[in-house]
Amino acid sequence: GDKTWPSPEADWSIFTERKGWRPPPAFDGWASDVKVSGSTLTLITGEDPFYGTIAERRIQMHSSKPEMTITTTYRRVKGQPAVIGIWVITQLKNPVALFAPLPKKSIYRDGFTMLGQNPPPSLKVEKGLVSLTRNPKGAHKIGLDADSLLWVGEKHVLRIDSPRERRGEYPDKGSSTEIYTSADPLPYIELETLGPLHRMKEGDSIKRSNVYTLSRRTEATPDAEARAVFGR
Repeated sequence: GDKTWPSPEADWSIFTERKGWRPPPAFDGWASDVKVSGSTLTLITGEDPFYGTIAERRIQMHSSKPEMTITTTYRRVKGQPAVIGIWVITQLKNPVALFAPLPKKSIYRDGFTMLGQNPPPSLKVEKGLVSLTRNPKGAHKIGLDADSLLWVGEKHVLRIDSPRERRGEYPDKGSSTEIYTSADPLPYIELETLGPLHRMKEGDSIKRSNVYTLSRRTEATPDAEARAVFGR
């Protein structure tokens, strides 16, 4: 699945005045209006009662390549000025491995930042790539300043591209991409992209695009596959 939530996640309770982990309802669980125009499908939420914001997701399939683009737009309908960012979460089944290419000059000393209590046991930073696998015994999350994320399965590869804007404040210790891996009995992972934070007032809108490219594996090992994909 692929969904959007407003960031920073830590501010949800400030908007909703609810205790515990509860996403704003219009972004998580409400039905969306659907519009179809040619090969483009658009989903439009109702106005979230806490954020005063409408989320629009424009889904386009490429006519000749295994590529999909989802453009997410937030429109602030009402409310006092507030700091909000676009966060997109793609949930996928358990992979063989996950990768992210390091930028030439990462803002992180180690190429990533910890967003959970413990680092993933399989986490590696080697020759310009961050890699990890899902740990069935524990959940983990890391933040990155990469422009791309890669899911490698037994036969297929999914690449997600969402270039980082070079200016602006990012949530979660500066993360523009994040990887979350769930523990058993929920064998899934999340590849997440984040845009910079904006101080939004009534009438303002912000936009981010993700490009998803699906391809068949051509290399014998996940590491070789990632290096072929990213040219590393």
